Amino acid sequence: MKEDFLHYLWQYSLYSTPLLINSGEMVEVINPGEYNTDSGPDFFNAKLKIGDTLWAGNVEIHVNASDWIKHNHQNNDAYDNIILHVVANNDYQVVRKNGNAIPTLELKAPKNIYEQYLYLMQNNDWVPCEAFISSMDEFTILQCKEALLVERLKDKSEIIEHRFIANNNNWEETFYQTLAYNFGFKTNSQPFEMLAKSIPISYLAKHKDQLSLIEAMLFGQSGLLNIDLSDEYIIQLAKDYKHLATKFSLKALNSSLWKFMRLRPANFPTIRIAQFARLIHESNALFSKLIRANTIGDIQELFSIHASEYWNTHYSFKSISESKPKRFGLSAFYNIVINTISPMLFYYGQQKKQSEYIEKALQYLCEIPNEQNSIINKWADIGIEAKNAFDSQALIQLKNVYCKNRKCLSCRIGNQVIKHVV
Repeated sequence: MKEDFLHYLWQYSLYSTPLLINSGEMVEVINPGEYNTDSGPDFFNAKLKIGDTLWAGNVEIHVNASDWIKHNHQNNDAYDNIILHVVANNDYQVVRKNGNAIPTLELKAPKNIYEQYLYLMQNNDWVPCEAFISSMDEFTILQCKEALLVERLKDKSEIIEHRFIANNNNWEETFYQTLAYNFGFKTNSQPFEMLAKSIPISYLAKHKDQLSLIEAMLFGQSGLLNIDLSDEYIIQLAKDYKHLATKFSLKALNSSLWKFMRLRPANFPTIRIAQFARLIHESNALFSKLIRANTIGDIQELFSIHASEYWNTHYSFKSISESKPKRFGLSAFYNIVINTISPMLFYYGQQKKQSEYIEKALQYLCEIPNEQNSIINKWADIGIEAKNAFDSQALIQLKNVYCKNRKCLSCRIGNQVIKHVV
């Protein structure tokens, strides 16, 4: 039996009764306490009745009572006020520093609950609860999705917070770098973020009325202009970049950072940089506009952009292609909503303690289509459909954070399966 399973049994009162400590006295659990995920005792502020005495304090849990010694708790003052030691195997009598014995309870799990737990931990299904999840009631699934989505947005907010702190609490700079990272669409996310960090938005803002200079700064700084071509467009970009690099003391990135292999031409970094340049050219204080937007349509209008005319006949600097405007498509916009717009609004709402922005972050995900990927397709195969991006983000979180790591004890759905309520 694992310790986290004992935590689960204690927290949710899923144990066989009556409860008798090693002295033979009966234990009544009035409140199991607050589960502690940090250092220190496992449960704080528990309330118990042992025999005729009411106790309030902390509870420590181990698989074997002797783990107390292995974990060196006998030398830690934080454990000297433990009111109950809960174990699966009482193989050692634990005492306080004054020599008094700490009451020890050998906890027993009901057979059906332990069998369900073992099944989830040991089966080879795509998700541990695959045999049960399609029969779950809709309300439980909905509650689980809501909690998972908020958790996913919090995870993304942590990354944004690191940028926010590094940018001295500058919202526009933080949004610009977060947006750049997601303009890389996974394959080129890192070099795109490096590009944005190497050119503060204030540098670009000084020339925002001239698209050609914004392109020169971004393409030059990307390192992708280090090519031997006689194209007038490229020659002018290189000339302008040389001047701007001197003006702002810029040092270009290494062009080898950018990936073109196995990408659709529309996703080539050259096209995305050109579209990013257009977005900066056409938008002033983009994050402020995002905050003021009332609908997903308002935001979509901001991203209704296309690369400059040169890129109508190019996907890269190396060759000419059939003429086609390089518009920022709907699928790319939806990706930005999922990975930039909603997380930024969520984090902003948290920081400002204004729930309206958190609600917008969630609502926008409800209004755009679900993602299409192997995880979402597999969920559909086992009977769990994603109706929108709200659902797909929640299901991705469920699979990657909980199912892959078999954290069924921390999952609402896993809890229901273990308790045998399906």
